[in-house]
Amino acid sequence: MAGRALSRRRAEGAVAAIERQEWLDTPSYRIEHVLGFGLNLLGGRAEQVRNALHGTRLGEPLHPVLNNIPLGAWGAAIVLDSVELLQGRPVRSGQTARACVGVGIVGGLAASLTGLADWQYTHDRPRRSGLVHGLLNVCALGLFTSSWRSRRPGRQRRGQLASGVGYLMVLASGHLGGTLVHRHQIGVDHSDHGLEPPRFVAVLPDRDLPEGVPTHVQAGGVGVILLRHEGQVVAVGEHCPHLGAPMVDGWLYENTLVCPWHGSRFDVGTGAVVAGPAVAPLPCYQTRLRDGQIELRRRTPDEELAHRGAAAQGQRRGAAPEQTGAGLAR
Repeated sequence: MAGRALSRRRAEGAVAAIERQEWLDTPSYRIEHVLGFGLNLLGGRAEQVRNALHGTRLGEPLHPVLNNIPLGAWGAAIVLDSVELLQGRPVRSGQTARACVGVGIVGGLAASLTGLADWQYTHDRPRRSGLVHGLLNVCALGLFTSSWRSRRPGRQRRGQLASGVGYLMVLASGHLGGTLVHRHQIGVDHSDHGLEPPRFVAVLPDRDLPEGVPTHVQAGGVGVILLRHEGQVVAVGEHCPHLGAPMVDGWLYENTLVCPWHGSRFDVGTGAVVAGPAVAPLPCYQTRLRDGQIELRRRTPDEELAHRGAAAQGQRRGAAPEQTGAGLAR
């Protein structure tokens, strides 16, 4: 137990040391600027590419999904190499191991692109550890590429050595990746998933809600954003699912509510993601008007899914927002 605790302290100390290196900020922001410039060259397709890299249409971050490809493929290659080394002579699995390395390289390239897209929106300590996480992965990718090229008759050992060192780098990088997710909450849905309030509660006089201005209210101890748009009153969660930005500071743009930090856009009627980097929708509340007071309640998960489905169907048919169930029930 003492040895395990010591190893854990050393690992945490290494991460903390990386996150204190302020000099990493300069190259990281240069990389971000190059990435932004490259995406801007795509013109009108830039938003589609961004959404694809983030996994916006998938509804889940794409980077963790793609990470499983190189981890699994390279892990299989390590197992096959270990079998060969234990037998002390080349076996037929050598070509299979080379194929696994190749699959891992392709998956690693895809995972690197999606990870880079997600990383550009981080700041300070997460940005620094994310940069080292990415650099370790790039080095590992280079070693596995060298391993793939070296895995030919008479040069197997060189390829196996490169794979072994590369996999150690992947493991070290994985520890930093876990820190980004579990400690810094990168790639985690920051919106409220509670069920409060389950019944309608009054939150604001109808006359006090201006047109087109996000307004923060409390409903059963939960923060909610009210918005009057084209005669309808909608209510959504107070925090952006991406990194928790206060949506009360957002603004309307083409029937969407824009995140004030990173520009994610959400449909004002359903909370559905229109443009990333967010991948999860804003929580949506049901509203109604009674005795001059705006009242709201939290939809259950099933009700929220049904509401988004009905809204999407109504939009395809060209229905007005009132016909989709979005807005104020009277």
